[in-house]
Amino acid sequence: MGHRFQASRQWERIQDHWITEDAAVDLDNLKSDGRNFKLALWDPSTNGVRYLKALTYHLGMELSADDWARIRRTPNREVGNPITVRCQGEPLCLDYVQAAFEVGLIDREIDLTGARVMEIGAGYGRTCHMILSNYDLAGYRIVDLRNTLQVSRAYLREVLDEARFDKIEFVAVDEVDDLFPSDRFDLCINVHSMTEMSPDTVRAYLELIDESCTAFYVKNPVGKYVDETLDGYHQGREAVEMALENGPLRQLVDIHDSEAVRAAAPAFIDGYRPADDWECVSDGPAVPWSYFWNALYKKRV
Repeated sequence: MGHRFQASRQWERIQDHWITEDAAVDLDNLKSDGRNFKLALWDPSTNGVRYLKALTYHLGMELSADDWARIRRTPNREVGNPITVRCQGEPLCLDYVQAAFEVGLIDREIDLTGARVMEIGAGYGRTCHMILSNYDLAGYRIVDLRNTLQVSRAYLREVLDEARFDKIEFVAVDEVDDLFPSDRFDLCINVHSMTEMSPDTVRAYLELIDESCTAFYVKNPVGKYVDETLDGYHQGREAVEMALENGPLRQLVDIHDSEAVRAAAPAFIDGYRPADDWECVSDGPAVPWSYFWNALYKKRV
């Protein structure tokens, strides 16, 4: 018939470098080294952005109508050049997917109309951005380290209109004691920062929440983990040791075991409860991270 069946130039190269003549000799690491990364998978060490976009895409395609409504009411999400995909006709990044999940849980339990909200550790301000874009608040206070406050102040000034931005009060951590004795808030929020604080600092914040707030939303890891395969400890072992000593929950958890994560959830709920008279009214896994949990507490009156 005269047909010629042969490897492409691409696969000639793969056979020279990865699927070599001796590739079948030792199968011990076949599914986690360069052989399988060429046969079936993308190499995670070089395809992080590909995986991030795939994750964002699939989460975006599963968002509820209410989630999409909150996202669409949040303008200027493109500020800062996020890594995005396009779902349902909208550019979407993982940060605002997470914000939609967080605000959705809060919305099911708390009436935010006219509320005063405090956020401890706001990052660049994505959760604040979504809440102020979707609800008519009385005020929003951000408590954070001074350098981080500079970032959130600049970002929120860029993405919010003047009326909404003027509702935000930026408070540095060393100013907290002077401002809080008489202040009251309908909700406090903490997303992935108490786990990075010293245990004493976390206890101080929980006491502050107990004294000044009537509801508390928290999203943090259920414990600590030691897994060098995730990032090769690229920041050094000292960074790992510092991470292990912080937060209210310092027990090691297999973060890739669903039963281990769920078994750690009761300790999470107790560990972030501001005081005994606070009731956890909603909790569950914090998508998309396997080892994060979120919970909403209300103070009994």
